[in-house]
Amino acid sequence: MNDRRVIDRKKVLKVAQIQLNKLSSISCAVRNLSDTGACLEVPSPLGIPDEFTLVIESEALRRRCSVAWRRANRLGVAFR
Repeated sequence: MNDRRVIDRKKVLKVAQIQLNKLSSISCAVRNLSDTGACLEVPSPLGIPDEFTLVIESEALRRRCSVAWRRANRLGVAFR
């Protein structure tokens, strides 16, 4: 598999939220992270839109994301 990332990601395990709107969110785990994107582990990718806001409270991070790929219960996202 070709790795097309611009920047290497560091492995992490952090609790995060995929914010769908002001009232609705989905819990997820961040498995790796860089300045340009992340790999998220989700209970199910069903219902997760192509764009959303990722919130990692422990890092005080809030970023708009675009889904780059989907596999089983994982999503690759690029920060916008």
